[in-house]
Amino acid sequence: MKFTIQRDYFINQLNDTLKAISPRTTLPILTGIKIDATDNGLVLTGSDSEVSIEITIPAELNHEQIVTIQDKGSIVLPGRFFVDIIKKLPAADVTIDTNAQFQAKITSGQSEFNVSGLDPDQYPLLPQVSEDSVITLPVKVLKNMIRQTNFAVSTSETRPVLTGVNWVIQDNVLSCTATDSHRLALRRLPLENNTIENINVIIPGKALNELNKIISDEDESVDVFFASNQVLFKVGHVHFISRLLEGNYPDTSRLFPESYETSLTIDNHEFFHAIDRASLLAREGGNNVIKLSTASEHVELSSTSPEIGTVKEEVKTSKFEGQELKISFNSKYMMDALKAIDNSDVNVEFFGTMRPFILKPQDDDNVIQLILPIRTY
Repeated sequence: MKFTIQRDYFINQLNDTLKAISPRTTLPILTGIKIDATDNGLVLTGSDSEVSIEITIPAELNHEQIVTIQDKGSIVLPGRFFVDIIKKLPAADVTIDTNAQFQAKITSGQSEFNVSGLDPDQYPLLPQVSEDSVITLPVKVLKNMIRQTNFAVSTSETRPVLTGVNWVIQDNVLSCTATDSHRLALRRLPLENNTIENINVIIPGKALNELNKIISDEDESVDVFFASNQVLFKVGHVHFISRLLEGNYPDTSRLFPESYETSLTIDNHEFFHAIDRASLLAREGGNNVIKLSTASEHVELSSTSPEIGTVKEEVKTSKFEGQELKISFNSKYMMDALKAIDNSDVNVEFFGTMRPFILKPQDDDNVIQLILPIRTY
């Protein structure tokens, strides 16, 4: 195999491929990047057997020659080490030439490296995902959905299903739910031209996080394909495959009561920064607890640290209904929830002092953040 490629473009694609590679893999060959030189260009593959990334580098892009293939072939090169070499090479182009013993000669300008590779036939085959059931989402919408839900997945492995986001398609609506059992994030999206009737899968939060880093806003849309235990995201020249989590996601629909006891509308920006300031003392107390008490025209936030002192913040409400109440919550959870709501005005609905309360954009039920209060008495 022999090819010459633009170094800067190569580095970007290699960095994205590296995101699927884990140094702690049980299969040594999976610490490498598989490179296939074909008639159409280069194909880079990285995998840790949970997540696989396959990137196609076309010979030409926007009428510019990216890669020239002199001889077709394949090799697996040590991932991080190989990428570090390419990053430090002196010239704008790099040539890679391999022999039958899987030795790779890497040349660029006056620099030459000889690197031992591995037999590509030993590299595990990527899982096959049928391309029958597909939904197409605008890239910006997908990135937003990940941002609005992924932060709420559990980081503890005691309940593995909670480390993922539950994607459900029903009645032409995609619902994404994430919870760590202390808070919950829900994002709904009505689907147009949808051919999938029912899907209920759990996509690992870590995989969605990596996907979010790889897809760029320059891409317009992403195709999502579902198989029994895999999901494939196709965007531009990138194929991103993730294993799905096994198990049943808890039924969260009963967490949303019909009628609230107290409802208020408040400015997102002001509320966020007041909580941020109050949390300075809450963090010192070691528990992040902020107390909130409602009145007809404002909410009062307070926090106490025995070593430092107390803080009080007042934020005006633009609308208030129902009974006055006092409740305590985790400041970090509240700030995460407010960040996930893009609107300038937020509705907060309370169902009693010890029941979960919800935050959502004004006049919009497609984004809902739910938080469990903290007992402070």
